[in-house]
Formats: sequence, structure tokens, C-alpha cells
Amino acid sequence: MNKTKKVKIRNVTIGGGNPVAVQAMTKTFTSDVQKTLAQIRQLETSGAKIIRLAIPDKEALAGFEKIRQKTKSPLVADIHFDWRLALAAIGAGADKLRINPGNIGDPEKVRRIIEAARAAKIPLRIGLNSGSIPANFQPAKHRRAASLTQAALFYIKMFENFNFYDLVVSVKSTDVCETVAAYRQLSKKCPYPLHLGITEAGPGTAGIIKSSVGLGILLHEGIGDTIRVSLTDDPVKEVEVGYQILKSLGLYKKGIEIISCPTCGRCQIDVVKIAGHLETVSRGIIRPLKIAVMGCVVNGPGEAREADLGIAGGKGEGLIFKKGKIIKKVKEKDIIKNLLSLIKD
Repeated sequence: MNKTKKVKIRNVTIGGGNPVAVQAMTKTFTSDVQKTLAQIRQLETSGAKIIRLAIPDKEALAGFEKIRQKTKSPLVADIHFDWRLALAAIGAGADKLRINPGNIGDPEKVRRIIEAARAAKIPLRIGLNSGSIPANFQPAKHRRAASLTQAALFYIKMFENFNFYDLVVSVKSTDVCETVAAYRQLSKKCPYPLHLGITEAGPGTAGIIKSSVGLGILLHEGIGDTIRVSLTDDPVKEVEVGYQILKSLGLYKKGIEIISCPTCGRCQIDVVKIAGHLETVSRGIIRPLKIAVMGCVVNGPGEAREADLGIAGGKGEGLIFKKGKIIKKVKEKDIIKNLLSLIKD
């Protein structure tokens, strides 16, 4: 992982070789305190380390102030256009601010935000994306990645000229290749933690794949200190996908990892049912365990032996493995019960 400057967001430290933090964003109206708090609690339970809230107006600001008093999670205030809302959010207890300096406008207004953040001892994120590249950095055709990088470096220099270095930076695009190119360029010139994401990745499978490919490439190259998966979906789903990306790269070791065969004409047990049930009931388990659910004797025993626990299916039955050794043969209807008992042990 690229070593970046350490930045503290309430009780979470990012950069400097710290674990990649999964960030989430609420999708409720921040002015609706109860609904937003309920969603924050869901996100906390799912493992979100940092939670961002939109503050588009005074009503949202009033809600944010009440929410801040009722949760200990690090809260990021997301501000666009209105520098006065940024100042007020800092006063209301934000642990970090995300701003796009280009849509704040006047450098003097940006300076006022910087001074308030310095006084409150909180970091700022320079958050740029492909849909809001400042006018003076508008790219020629096919050069959006370079424009995002140039704009980010320009604003970093602006903040440094104001003697402010408690920064996080992001340069997201809706396009995977543009995002990868922009972060690669920026990582060579930026010492600050980088927040990764494919902005507006979309719904369902397409959004998950775009996010996984883009974030996976960058994280594998050691680029990135926080991630947010942006899906048109429940934000808890975003957090779950974020952790799966990290787990697949060996960057997160906690929880159950299920290895299961895709099934074929040789399969003689209901792998889909068994694997799906195990995935559902194992959520919330912290201890790292690898569980293999294999449907036949071709690869089944070999894969099961490599896992902490495993099942290799036969005709209406299965061999259960623990740490590479067969411990029992059970009927198909008893497979889930036996695996769950072993997981608890």
C-alpha cells in the first residue's frame, strides 16, 4: 500500500498504512432525524467506519446537529455551493467536511472554511468528480482523467498555501478506466489519503461490477485509504460490497468467507440452498473462517481440505471436513445444522 499522510476522523485514523476504511453515505433526508439515525445504526451494524450525510440546506443542518448528539460514529458533512453551511456544519460537530472548492467559488470563502476546520481540528476532503470538473479545467476530448488530476493538484496547492495539510482527496468518475487513470496519476503526486469510489456506479449487478473492478485494480496497486461503493441501492448493500472487495484482496481478514462451487450436472446436493443459508446466518460473525461448500467429488474434497470447514457433496449426503480432515459423513438434510454447530464451536 502507498504510504500516505495520517489523517484522523474522530476515532478512525486513515492513511499511513492503516487499514482501508469502508465509508457509507445516508440516503435519507438529513432533516428527518429519526429515519437518518435508524439508517446510521444499520450502517454501524454492517461495519461502516465513517458515515457521510448530505447538508443541502438549513433544515438538513438542524437535523445534522441533533444527529451528531446521538451517535459516536465519525460523521462527514457533505457540502456544496454554500460556504456558510460549511461553517455551520463545523460548528454543529462535523468530524470532517467534504467540499468541492470549485462550486464554493471565491477562494476567500474557501479560506474561511479552511480556517474554521483548522480551529475545530478536523480534516477536509477535496472531493472532485467527472460531473463537476471546474470550468477552468474542462478537458479536451478523452482527457477527463488528466483534468480531474490537475484540478485536484491545483486545489491541494491552494489549501497548502493557506497552511492547511489535514486533507483527504478524491477524483471519482462514472467511468472505470477514467477513475483508475485519475487515481494512478494523482497517487504519484499526492501525499494525502485518497478516498476511492466509482461515482454513480448504478444499480444491481452492473454497479457492483463497476465498483469492484475499479476499486479492485487501485487497491491491488496499493492506492486508496478509504472506499465508498456508490450503488442505486440500500446503503447497507454498499457497505457489504465494500467489505467483499477488501476481503477478496486480502485487505480485510474478519468474518466468514464462503467458497462454493457454481454447480453443474455432477452436483448431487443443493449447494445454492446451503451456501445461501450459511451466508445469511453468518453475517455479524467477526472471527475469520473460510468455509467451502462443494457439490461433488471432482474438486470438492480438495477445496474442502483447504478451508477451515468444508462440505464435499455426494448423492444426498456429504463429507464434512475440519482443518483438512474428514470428521463425519452426514445426510444432506443435516449438513447446515452440522456446519452451524461447528461454526459456533
